[in-house]
Amino acid sequence: MKPFTLALPADYRLQDVLAFHRRDTESIAEEVSAERLRKGVLLDGVPVVLDIALPAAGGADAICTLHADGALTKSAQQQAHEAAISILGLRIDPAPFSAFTKKDKLLGALIRRQPGLRIVQSATVFEALTWAIIGQQINLTFAIALRRTFILQAGRQHSSGLWCYPDARSAAALSLEDLTTRKFSRAKAETLLRLAQLVTDGELQLDVTPANSIEQISSALLAVKGIGPWTVNYGLLRGYGYADCSLHGDVAIRAALQMLLGEEAKPDIKRTEQILAQYSPHRTMAAAHLWASLHPRDDQ
Repeated sequence: MKPFTLALPADYRLQDVLAFHRRDTESIAEEVSAERLRKGVLLDGVPVVLDIALPAAGGADAICTLHADGALTKSAQQQAHEAAISILGLRIDPAPFSAFTKKDKLLGALIRRQPGLRIVQSATVFEALTWAIIGQQINLTFAIALRRTFILQAGRQHSSGLWCYPDARSAAALSLEDLTTRKFSRAKAETLLRLAQLVTDGELQLDVTPANSIEQISSALLAVKGIGPWTVNYGLLRGYGYADCSLHGDVAIRAALQMLLGEEAKPDIKRTEQILAQYSPHRTMAAAHLWASLHPRDDQ
Protein backbone atom coordinates (compact mmCIF):
# COMPACT_ATOMS: atom_id res chain seq x y z
CA MET A 1 0.00 0.00 0.00
CA LYS A 2 1.35 3.39 -1.00
CA PRO A 3 1.68 6.14 1.63
CA PHE A 4 -1.41 8.27 2.05
CA THR A 5 -1.93 11.74 3.44
CA LEU A 6 -4.40 13.18 5.92
CA ALA A 7 -4.95 16.93 6.00
CA LEU A 8 -4.58 18.56 9.40
CA PRO A 9 -6.59 21.71 10.14
CA ALA A 10 -4.90 25.05 10.75
CA ASP A 11 -5.77 24.99 14.47
CA TYR A 12 -4.61 21.39 14.93
CA ARG A 13 -3.29 20.81 18.46
CA LEU A 14 -0.48 18.41 17.66
CA GLN A 15 0.94 18.38 21.19
CA ASP A 16 -2.37 17.08 22.60
CA VAL A 17 -2.24 14.12 20.24
CA LEU A 18 1.40 13.37 20.99
CA ALA A 19 0.78 13.57 24.73
CA PHE A 20 -2.07 11.04 24.51
CA HIS A 21 0.09 8.49 22.68
CA ARG A 22 3.08 9.17 24.93
CA ARG A 23 1.31 8.01 28.10
CA ASP A 24 3.31 4.78 28.29
CA THR A 25 6.86 5.96 28.87
CA GLU A 26 8.21 2.52 27.94
CA SER A 27 6.75 2.94 24.43
CA ILE A 28 6.31 -0.72 23.64
CA ALA A 29 3.43 -0.23 21.18
CA GLU A 30 3.79 3.46 20.34
CA GLU A 31 6.85 5.55 19.53
CA VAL A 32 6.37 9.30 19.66
CA SER A 33 8.62 12.19 18.69
CA ALA A 34 7.95 15.75 17.58
CA GLU A 35 8.12 14.67 13.94
CA ARG A 36 6.76 11.12 13.95
CA LEU A 37 4.17 8.85 15.49
CA ARG A 38 4.56 5.08 15.10
CA LYS A 39 1.80 2.75 16.27
CA GLY A 40 1.78 -1.06 16.28
CA VAL A 41 -1.51 -2.82 15.61
CA LEU A 42 -2.73 -6.23 14.43
CA LEU A 43 -4.90 -5.97 11.33
CA ASP A 44 -6.53 -9.23 10.24
CA GLY A 45 -3.82 -10.98 12.24
CA VAL A 46 -0.94 -9.23 10.45
CA PRO A 47 1.50 -7.16 12.54
CA VAL A 48 1.49 -3.63 11.15
CA VAL A 49 3.28 -0.46 12.14
CA LEU A 50 1.47 2.68 11.12
CA ASP A 51 4.20 5.27 10.62
CA ILE A 52 2.92 8.86 10.54
CA ALA A 53 5.24 11.72 9.61
CA LEU A 54 3.93 14.89 11.25
CA PRO A 55 4.26 18.53 10.20
CA ALA A 56 5.81 21.06 12.55
CA ALA A 57 2.47 22.88 12.82
CA GLY A 58 -1.16 22.46 11.84
CA GLY A 59 -2.55 23.30 8.43
CA ALA A 60 -0.43 20.73 6.63
CA ASP A 61 -0.55 17.03 5.80
CA ALA A 62 0.36 14.02 7.91
CA ILE A 63 2.00 11.39 5.69
CA CYS A 64 1.05 7.83 6.68
CA THR A 65 3.07 4.78 5.70
CA LEU A 66 2.25 1.14 6.51
CA HIS A 67 4.96 -1.37 7.37
CA ALA A 68 3.29 -4.79 7.38
CA ASP A 69 4.80 -8.17 8.19
CA GLY A 70 2.70 -9.84 5.50
CA ALA A 71 0.24 -9.13 2.74
CA LEU A 72 -2.67 -6.88 3.67
CA THR A 73 -6.16 -7.41 2.31
CA LYS A 74 -8.15 -4.42 1.07
CA SER A 75 -10.14 -4.65 4.28
CA ALA A 76 -6.96 -4.41 6.40
CA GLN A 77 -5.73 -1.48 4.33
CA GLN A 78 -9.01 0.31 4.95
CA GLN A 79 -8.72 -0.50 8.65
CA ALA A 80 -5.26 1.09 8.64
CA HIS A 81 -6.63 4.24 7.02
CA GLU A 82 -9.39 4.42 9.64
CA ALA A 83 -6.85 3.81 12.41
CA ALA A 84 -4.79 6.78 11.24
CA ILE A 85 -7.86 9.05 11.32
CA SER A 86 -8.61 7.86 14.84
CA ILE A 87 -5.18 8.16 16.39
CA LEU A 88 -4.80 11.66 14.95
CA GLY A 89 -8.09 12.72 16.51
CA LEU A 90 -9.75 13.66 13.22
CA ARG A 91 -13.11 11.96 13.71
CA ILE A 92 -14.98 14.74 15.49
CA ASP A 93 -14.86 18.29 14.14
CA PRO A 94 -14.78 20.58 17.22
CA ALA A 95 -16.34 23.55 15.40
CA PRO A 96 -20.03 22.56 15.82
CA PHE A 97 -19.59 22.20 19.58
CA SER A 98 -17.80 25.55 19.81
CA ALA A 99 -20.70 27.20 17.99
CA PHE A 100 -23.24 25.33 20.14
CA THR A 101 -21.68 26.62 23.37
CA LYS A 102 -20.67 30.10 22.23
CA LYS A 103 -22.93 31.79 24.79
CA ASP A 104 -22.99 28.96 27.33
CA LYS A 105 -22.56 30.27 30.88
CA LEU A 106 -20.91 27.14 32.28
CA LEU A 107 -18.57 25.95 29.51
CA GLY A 108 -18.37 28.91 27.13
CA ALA A 109 -15.32 30.58 28.66
CA LEU A 110 -13.56 27.24 29.12
CA ILE A 111 -14.04 26.32 25.47
CA ARG A 112 -12.74 29.70 24.30
CA ARG A 113 -9.57 29.04 26.29
CA GLN A 114 -9.10 25.67 24.54
CA PRO A 115 -9.68 26.38 20.82
CA GLY A 116 -9.32 23.43 18.48
CA LEU A 117 -9.41 20.81 21.25
CA ARG A 118 -10.07 17.33 19.87
CA ILE A 119 -10.78 13.83 21.11
CA VAL A 120 -8.09 11.30 20.18
CA GLN A 121 -9.30 7.77 19.48
CA SER A 122 -7.63 4.38 19.83
CA ALA A 123 -6.47 2.66 16.65
CA THR A 124 -9.26 0.06 16.83
CA VAL A 125 -12.58 -0.36 18.59
CA PHE A 126 -11.27 -3.47 20.35
CA GLU A 127 -8.32 -1.51 21.71
CA ALA A 128 -10.66 1.19 23.02
CA LEU A 129 -12.94 -1.29 24.75
CA THR A 130 -10.14 -3.30 26.32
CA TRP A 131 -8.46 -0.11 27.52
CA ALA A 132 -11.77 0.95 29.09
CA ILE A 133 -12.01 -2.40 30.90
CA ILE A 134 -8.39 -2.27 32.01
CA GLY A 135 -8.81 1.25 33.35
CA GLN A 136 -11.95 0.60 35.37
CA GLN A 137 -11.64 1.86 38.97
CA ILE A 138 -7.84 2.09 39.09
CA ASN A 139 -5.40 4.97 38.74
CA LEU A 140 -3.85 5.83 35.38
CA THR A 141 -0.33 4.69 36.25
CA PHE A 142 -1.51 1.21 37.24
CA ALA A 143 -3.83 1.04 34.21
CA ILE A 144 -0.93 1.83 31.86
CA ALA A 145 1.16 -0.90 33.51
CA LEU A 146 -1.66 -3.44 33.07
CA ARG A 147 -2.13 -2.35 29.46
CA ARG A 148 1.56 -2.95 28.85
CA THR A 149 1.27 -6.43 30.36
CA PHE A 150 -1.75 -7.18 28.16
CA ILE A 151 0.14 -6.12 25.03
CA LEU A 152 3.17 -8.25 25.90
CA GLN A 153 0.97 -11.24 26.74
CA ALA A 154 -1.43 -11.18 23.78
CA GLY A 155 0.13 -8.89 21.18
CA ARG A 156 2.60 -9.67 18.45
CA GLN A 157 6.00 -8.11 17.93
CA HIS A 158 6.53 -6.42 14.59
CA SER A 159 9.80 -7.06 12.74
CA SER A 160 10.84 -3.52 13.69
CA GLY A 161 10.70 -4.46 17.37
CA LEU A 162 7.57 -2.46 18.15
CA TRP A 163 4.74 -4.45 19.73
CA CYS A 164 1.30 -4.55 18.12
CA TYR A 165 -1.78 -4.10 20.26
CA PRO A 166 -3.74 -7.40 20.50
CA ASP A 167 -6.80 -8.12 18.42
CA ALA A 168 -9.74 -10.13 19.77
CA ARG A 169 -8.45 -13.48 18.51
CA SER A 170 -5.01 -13.12 20.07
CA ALA A 171 -6.54 -11.92 23.36
CA ALA A 172 -9.01 -14.80 23.44
CA ALA A 173 -6.10 -17.23 23.31
CA LEU A 174 -4.95 -16.13 26.77
CA SER A 175 -5.84 -18.05 29.89
CA LEU A 176 -7.23 -16.43 33.01
CA GLU A 177 -3.99 -17.19 34.83
CA ASP A 178 -1.97 -15.38 32.15
CA LEU A 179 -3.54 -12.19 33.47
CA THR A 180 -4.30 -12.84 37.13
CA THR A 181 -0.69 -13.85 37.81
CA ARG A 182 0.33 -10.44 36.46
CA LYS A 183 -1.72 -8.18 38.75
CA PHE A 184 -5.03 -8.26 36.88
CA SER A 185 -7.97 -8.73 39.22
CA ARG A 186 -9.96 -11.85 38.48
CA ALA A 187 -13.05 -9.80 37.55
CA LYS A 188 -11.09 -7.56 35.18
CA ALA A 189 -9.38 -10.53 33.53
CA GLU A 190 -12.65 -12.42 33.13
CA THR A 191 -14.34 -9.42 31.52
CA LEU A 192 -11.45 -8.85 29.15
CA LEU A 193 -11.36 -12.49 28.03
CA ARG A 194 -15.17 -12.68 27.84
CA LEU A 195 -15.24 -9.71 25.46
CA ALA A 196 -12.42 -11.14 23.34
CA GLN A 197 -14.14 -14.53 23.05
CA LEU A 198 -17.52 -13.03 22.11
CA VAL A 199 -15.92 -10.94 19.37
CA THR A 200 -13.82 -13.87 18.11
CA ASP A 201 -16.85 -16.16 17.97
CA GLY A 202 -18.87 -13.55 16.09
CA GLU A 203 -21.46 -13.32 18.84
CA LEU A 204 -20.60 -9.66 19.38
CA GLN A 205 -20.29 -7.57 16.23
CA LEU A 206 -18.35 -4.32 16.69
CA ASP A 207 -18.59 -2.97 13.14
CA VAL A 208 -21.20 -0.30 12.54
CA THR A 209 -23.40 -1.31 9.62
CA PRO A 210 -26.94 -0.51 8.47
CA ALA A 211 -28.02 -3.60 10.41
CA ASN A 212 -25.84 -2.90 13.46
CA SER A 213 -26.16 0.64 14.76
CA ILE A 214 -24.23 2.32 17.56
CA GLU A 215 -27.34 1.92 19.74
CA GLN A 216 -27.46 -1.83 19.04
CA ILE A 217 -23.75 -2.19 19.75
CA SER A 218 -24.17 -0.30 23.01
CA SER A 219 -27.00 -2.60 24.10
CA ALA A 220 -24.99 -5.68 23.19
CA LEU A 221 -21.99 -4.44 25.17
CA LEU A 222 -24.13 -3.68 28.22
CA ALA A 223 -25.34 -7.27 28.13
CA VAL A 224 -21.76 -8.50 28.62
CA LYS A 225 -21.07 -9.33 32.26
CA GLY A 226 -18.57 -6.88 33.72
CA ILE A 227 -19.29 -4.07 31.25
CA GLY A 228 -21.33 -1.14 32.52
CA PRO A 229 -22.46 2.24 31.18
CA TRP A 230 -19.14 4.03 31.83
CA THR A 231 -17.17 1.37 29.96
CA VAL A 232 -19.59 1.47 27.04
CA ASN A 233 -19.56 5.26 26.79
CA TYR A 234 -15.78 5.42 27.07
CA GLY A 235 -15.50 2.70 24.43
CA LEU A 236 -17.82 4.62 22.11
CA LEU A 237 -15.78 7.76 22.64
CA ARG A 238 -12.32 6.26 22.08
CA GLY A 239 -13.35 3.52 19.67
CA TYR A 240 -15.94 5.07 17.38
CA GLY A 241 -15.51 8.78 17.86
CA TYR A 242 -19.20 8.90 18.74
CA ALA A 243 -20.16 12.52 19.31
CA ASP A 244 -22.71 12.14 22.10
CA CYS A 245 -21.18 10.00 24.84
CA SER A 246 -22.27 10.83 28.39
CA LEU A 247 -19.39 10.34 30.83
CA HIS A 248 -21.45 11.25 33.89
CA GLY A 249 -19.94 8.35 35.84
CA ASP A 250 -16.39 9.56 35.29
CA VAL A 251 -14.71 10.86 38.45
CA ALA A 252 -12.51 13.33 36.56
CA ILE A 253 -15.53 14.81 34.77
CA ARG A 254 -17.24 15.34 38.10
CA ALA A 255 -14.07 16.89 39.57
CA ALA A 256 -13.84 19.30 36.63
CA LEU A 257 -17.48 20.29 37.08
CA GLN A 258 -16.89 20.87 40.78
CA MET A 259 -14.14 23.35 39.92
CA LEU A 260 -16.26 25.14 37.32
CA LEU A 261 -19.24 25.33 39.65
CA GLY A 262 -17.08 26.49 42.54
CA GLU A 263 -18.63 23.97 44.90
CA GLU A 264 -17.15 22.13 47.88
CA ALA A 265 -18.07 18.65 46.63
CA LYS A 266 -18.29 16.89 43.31
CA PRO A 267 -21.79 16.78 41.82
CA ASP A 268 -23.26 13.29 42.16
CA ILE A 269 -23.70 11.06 39.14
CA LYS A 270 -27.37 11.92 38.61
CA ARG A 271 -26.74 15.66 38.70
CA THR A 272 -23.69 15.27 36.45
CA GLU A 273 -25.82 13.40 33.93
CA GLN A 274 -28.38 16.23 34.00
CA ILE A 275 -25.68 18.86 33.46
CA LEU A 276 -24.11 16.97 30.55
CA ALA A 277 -27.54 16.39 28.97
CA GLN A 278 -27.63 20.11 28.17
CA TYR A 279 -24.80 19.57 25.69
CA SER A 280 -26.37 16.75 23.69
CA PRO A 281 -25.67 15.90 20.87
CA HIS A 282 -22.12 17.08 21.65
CA ARG A 283 -21.51 15.45 25.03
CA THR A 284 -18.25 13.86 23.88
CA MET A 285 -16.70 17.26 23.24
CA ALA A 286 -18.05 18.50 26.57
CA ALA A 287 -16.17 15.64 28.24
CA ALA A 288 -13.02 16.50 26.29
CA HIS A 289 -13.05 20.08 27.50
CA LEU A 290 -13.78 19.08 31.08
CA TRP A 291 -10.91 16.58 31.10
CA ALA A 292 -8.55 19.12 29.55
CA SER A 293 -9.51 21.76 32.11
CA LEU A 294 -7.83 19.64 34.80
CA HIS A 295 -4.52 19.72 32.90
CA PRO A 296 -4.33 23.06 31.06
CA ARG A 297 -1.57 23.59 28.51
CA ASP A 298 1.24 26.00 29.37
CA ASP A 299 0.33 28.25 26.44
CA GLN A 300 -3.29 28.72 27.52
